Formats: sequence, C-alpha cells, structure tokens
Amino acid sequence: MEEQGLLELTGAVEEVQYHNEKNQYTVLQLATPQGDLVTVVGAFPFVSEGEELRVYGTWGEHPTYGEQFMAQAFHRARPATTAAMLKYLSSGAVKGVGPAMARRIIQTFGAKSLEVMEQEPERLAQVKGITLEKAKEIGAELNRVYGIRELMTFLGGYGVSPESAVLVWKQYGNQSVSCIQEDPYCLCDPEIGLSFPVADSIAESVEKPRDDWGRLQAGVLYVLRHNLDNGHTCLPQDKLRAAAAATLQVEQELVEDAIYQLCENLSLGREEIGGKTFLFLQQQHLCESYIAARMKAMLRMPPSPLGGADVKIREIEEERGIRYADKQKEAIRAAMEQGVLLLTGGPGTGKTTTLNAIIHLLKEAGEKVFLAAPTGRAAKRMSELTGEEAKTIHRMLQVDWDEQDRPVFTRNERNPLECDCLVIDELSMVDAYVFESVLRALPLSCRLILVGDKDQLPSVGAGNVLGDLMASGLFPTVELKEIFRQSQESLIVLSAHRIVEGHLPELRRHDSDFFFLPQEDPEQAARLIVSLCAQRLPRSYGYSSVSDIQVLCPGRKGELGTGELNKLLREAVNPPEKGKAEVKIRGNLFRLGDKVMQVKNDYKLPWTKDDDTSGEGVFNGDMGVVTRIDRAAGAIEVRIDDKNVLYDFDHAASELEPAYAVTVHKSQGNEFTAVVMPLLRVPAQLCYRNLLYTGVTRAKQLLILVGRREALAAMIENDRKTRRYTGLKYFLTREEE
Repeated sequence: MEEQGLLELTGAVEEVQYHNEKNQYTVLQLATPQGDLVTVVGAFPFVSEGEELRVYGTWGEHPTYGEQFMAQAFHRARPATTAAMLKYLSSGAVKGVGPAMARRIIQTFGAKSLEVMEQEPERLAQVKGITLEKAKEIGAELNRVYGIRELMTFLGGYGVSPESAVLVWKQYGNQSVSCIQEDPYCLCDPEIGLSFPVADSIAESVEKPRDDWGRLQAGVLYVLRHNLDNGHTCLPQDKLRAAAAATLQVEQELVEDAIYQLCENLSLGREEIGGKTFLFLQQQHLCESYIAARMKAMLRMPPSPLGGADVKIREIEEERGIRYADKQKEAIRAAMEQGVLLLTGGPGTGKTTTLNAIIHLLKEAGEKVFLAAPTGRAAKRMSELTGEEAKTIHRMLQVDWDEQDRPVFTRNERNPLECDCLVIDELSMVDAYVFESVLRALPLSCRLILVGDKDQLPSVGAGNVLGDLMASGLFPTVELKEIFRQSQESLIVLSAHRIVEGHLPELRRHDSDFFFLPQEDPEQAARLIVSLCAQRLPRSYGYSSVSDIQVLCPGRKGELGTGELNKLLREAVNPPEKGKAEVKIRGNLFRLGDKVMQVKNDYKLPWTKDDDTSGEGVFNGDMGVVTRIDRAAGAIEVRIDDKNVLYDFDHAASELEPAYAVTVHKSQGNEFTAVVMPLLRVPAQLCYRNLLYTGVTRAKQLLILVGRREALAAMIENDRKTRRYTGLKYFLTREEE
C-alpha cells in the first residue's frame, strides 16, 4: 500500500451524492468488487459516476448517516468497461455529452470510446448528431477535465488547494503541469499567489539548482511579500539582501544581482530615504505614492470653509448644556474650516463628544456626512455613539471581485462617493491599501476627518497611515489629552493614561473596575484565568463566559499564549457532551457553541440575517459562535453579530480559530465587557508599551491583569513603537521635482 498507515478501498463510483465546487468536498457511493456499497467522504476533484477509484483512509461513524470511509488520498483509473464508460459519460462529466449521446458514442467505438475522444476527437463526427466542430469541442472538454484533475492531483501532493489549482489552470491550461515542472516559481506570480515555500518544494523535487535565476528573484519577492504580513511596505536593501540570502541559502552577491534585475524590469521600486536605499514591491510603491499625492492635493484644493465656527460652538453648548474644552473647540473649528483634520486622543478625552458636535454642525450647514470604520464592530459602536449610520469601509466602497477573484472596490475615481464629508474612526487600524482605496473614491473638495488613537497598535495590514500622516506635520492635527470628570472615575481609563505616560497603574485598589492579580507560576496563572472566565466572573458579575469575557494574550505561544489557553478555556466553558456535535478538520477542533474568530478577510463569503437579508464579506477580527455542524454537507455555521455565516470545512480550517483567548493584535477595533490579560513571561518582541495600552483599552467595564509586576513594568518602560518600514512619510515630505 502506498499510503502508510491507512486502509485501502477500491471500487467504481456508483453515485455522487454531494459535491462542493469550492473545496471539492464530496460524498459518494463506491461499489466495491465484493458487491458492497460504501459511503466515502473526502476531497475528490471532478469525480464522476463510473470512475474507478483506489481510496486510502479510515473508517468513521457519522451520528446521522452511520458508517463512512473518510478518504485522505486516492488514485483514479479511467472507466475500464463499456458499462462504466457509459455511466461516466452519462453523468455529465464531459460538458456537451448527455446520456443519449453517450450511448451512441459507446455503440460506435465500444471500449475505445474514451481513447478516441481524447486522441482522435474528430472521429466523433461519425456519430449521429455530432458535427466536426462539436467533436473537437468534446475532445477539448475531455482534455480540460483530465488536465485539471491531473493538475489538482499533482499540486495536491504539495498541499495546494483545488481553488489554487484552478487559478493555475486559468493561467497555463493544458500545459500547467509541464510549465510548473519547467519553472515552479511561476506559481508565485501574483495572478496565482502561491507561496514561495510551496514552489520551492516542487523545485526541489524536480532538482532545480539553488542558484536558479527564477528561484533567486522569486525568493527576493517572497521576502518582501512575507514582510507585508509584518506591516512593512518596504525594506532597507541591506536587510532584504540578508533575509533573502538566508531564506534561499545562497551568497548575498547572488541576491544583489537578482535585486538589480528586479529593479531594472520594474518589479521593484527603489527609493533613497534618510541616506539608505529602500525597496518596495511595485504595488506598495504605487500605493503610498498615490496616498501622498492625493493628500497633498487636498491641502492645495480644500473645500470652502464654513464660517461662524465660534458662534456655532456657543450655540451648541447652550443647546446641549455642555462646555467644550479649548482643544475640543479647536478640533470643531478645524473641521469646519479645513479640508483635512486628524483628531486623536485616548479613552475619556472626549473624542466622541467632539465628533458628535462636528457631525451636527456639518449636517446643519447642509453637508452630506458619511461615517465609516475598518471593522463591523467598530462601525456598530460608532453608530451607537453618534446616533448616525456608520458602515464598514468595505461596505461603503462596495467591494467586488476581479477575474482572479481578488477584492476590488466599485467606488473609485470613476464612481466616487456621494458625500461632502467623510469621517473615518479607528484610523490606526486602517492599512495603506484600504486607505488608498478610500482616497480614490473620495470626491474632489470633500472634507476628510480622520479619528484615531496614536498610541494604539498599528494596522494588521501593511502600512502606518495614522502615524505617518501625523509625523509628516502637514495636516491640521488636534490631540485631546484632558480626561473628563466622568471618565476619571474609571480606573481602566486612568490606568491607560498612566501607561501611555510611562507610569505603573495603581495596583493595590480593589474597589473599582481594574484589578491586578499577582502570579509567579504560569501553570497556576492559567488555572486562575480559566477559573475567572468559567466560574468567578459569571457568578460575581453575571457575565457570559462567551459573549462578555475576553482573554487577551500578548502572543500565541507558551503556557499563557492563545494556543494553550484556548484548549483549557474550551474544556471549561464549552466541554464535550453527548449529542453535542464536533468535528476535527486538519487538526483543528470545532465544537457546537465554540467561540471563534475570523482570521483573514474573505470578501466573498456569503451571510444571511434572520430577516432574510443577505450580503457578502467577513473580515479579519470578526468574532462569533459555532451554531451548526453538518458533517454530511461538510459545513459549519457561525453566528457573527446578527449574521449567519456558512463555512465549508476547508474554509473553516483556514479562516477560523478558537477565540476564547486571542492576541492583542487580533483584538483591535473590538471592545469587550470584561478583559483578562496574562502578563507573566512576555516575549521580548512583544514586550512594549503600545501593545499593553491597546489591550487595556479594549475593556469597557472590567479589566483584570494576571501576572508579574516586573513584566508589567517592563512593557510600560519600553516605549519603542513597533518598528515598521514604510514610505508614506517620505513621499509626503519629499521635495517635488
């Protein structure tokens, strides 16, 4: 047996009961030589009735459908008998051939039918009802089906999904396998987007040398693309050279030659910044260049100022019975008189109060104001605080998809937004690509008000938009620092500001909304966190362990990382029970009632609401609860806010993670009733102030820190911001040539 440790079944496909086009998950009936009819489940690309399969896997028991053979690998053979061929062709496996035509083909060519269709398709014109043109079409379709299946089988051996295989097929057609064997690094083309390690593993299997020119260039591009995930839109040339050489395991001189060639053919952008050479992927170079040019154009051509700001401010103060601080008045005045405003401040400093006044006065002046935020939760919170409709940026820009199934926005230069002022909240979370898309959709002379907290972590995606805009010094900026009286009662707010200022919070008070619970032992700390989430806080405060309480970890690894804590918390909060459905996919366990998080943007994932409205798009950081597991259909349903989202097993495994504990980075844009945060042995690369500050400011009513005072002090002391290499500040401030 070729597949070690697995059982083997052979037989002919009797019936395909279910097939998912996206991930190729299939439920089929296999007729064995012994005359048994076996239910087989697994990924079978383009499988059809009548085909002969050799399947490797294990037996399992479905609670509803009974015994099943769960396939992990398979080999197929073409139908060998005329009866099997007739069944295969009648099944619709070959587009354009139905049962009647299949019967006539078999009657004409017998056991050689498939051979004729593949190698001499023009002979099909001998069959009644088939023209020469139709014969060629049938032959081409059969070759396409065989070709895609061959490609999926070939790439599947390297862990490549059926969806990615289809992208390869679109690019190279029948020549796909030979093209890959000739140049495996063609898979790294942005039109396909497979990772360098996958291409490199194929290259190794076909014995490509380490210094292959295509490999060197692909390796350089891979390092740059990989660092996009770390937030960098560019890298210093010396760092790129060293990192690529280490990845490729070649001399740096070879990498330098590859970099030179990539710059020459315009695959890379090069800029001299601060006396150092920086290299950009072309898309990021164009992105940040455009942002800079568009923002500077807004300074040169601002909208008409709205006069009488001071009078309007006094009127609204009298009307609402409040008094704005000087900085708040400055922000309101700037919003009415300038084309761009950056409004920043920490919790309790009156950002929302200021923003509400701005929105009110602009609308009173007859302007159409749009409100947007980067995440669904942030948009929902913005709506609640302002009383105005707020949308996610993606929804506002009307996301769509191109031929390669990549997200594009319907709202752009040719179809701009219909507004006079755009307000974006939580700007620290907005990456360069999304901000560029916003600016492309912004009407000329539209006001732009950008709100955020400069001390928060930067965006998950590449770029440092808020930080770079502020650092340029070009745009009107108001920073709110005064903590208002009602917020001074919150120890969470006071602690957040003490952290930003570089001071330890008050750790001995135990009569408020902030608690520090000292722990020296990681194992004991983990037990305490589980106890807090599963018993103590629900009992004392009435909080839900799933919807109200959130554990936020600095990192993923270790005894107090998200990986281990999620296992412990799941067993305490949502233990297994008889009749409670669960499924393990690629080593990932999903149980009915589990708290999960979407970990990547999926713009095309459909959702429905209880009122039958529907839409598409689930985004990185969205959280929900598993409400249904359907093994037969290979699907998991998750309730995210008021949306019901259906995932096939493949997407669930790659896009969902347990969310009883999440990283601080993943929590951005969310607020939680209660936050529990372990701080014992924080890795050096995560031990910095703005990570701690971001975690602390996620808590609305209760914050509990568990760990060592020394670890807390070390994070506060390290005020070095997460270093990101970006070009936006440079493009904004460089002298125009």
